[in-house]
Amino acid sequence: MQVEVRVFSGLEKLIPGAHFGQPIKVDFAHHFTGRMLLKNLNIPAKEVYIILVNGVNKGLDEDLVDGDNVSLFPSVGGG
Repeated sequence: MQVEVRVFSGLEKLIPGAHFGQPIKVDFAHHFTGRMLLKNLNIPAKEVYIILVNGVNKGLDEDLVDGDNVSLFPSVGGG
């Protein structure tokens, strides 16, 4: 099975060869969660503030399914 992942706002720097907003294909067996996805991509969970699955905010422990589109965002500050 496979999900498509996009990373934003600096998270792309944590994945060799990744680029801001460009899709990354991630293959997995059955029962795969957002937290397992982060581990697979070597992204510390504390670095991710929002995980959108098919445009809907989800928790890291929710299951992903084949064909999901996942977007990962860090906490962003500004002034």
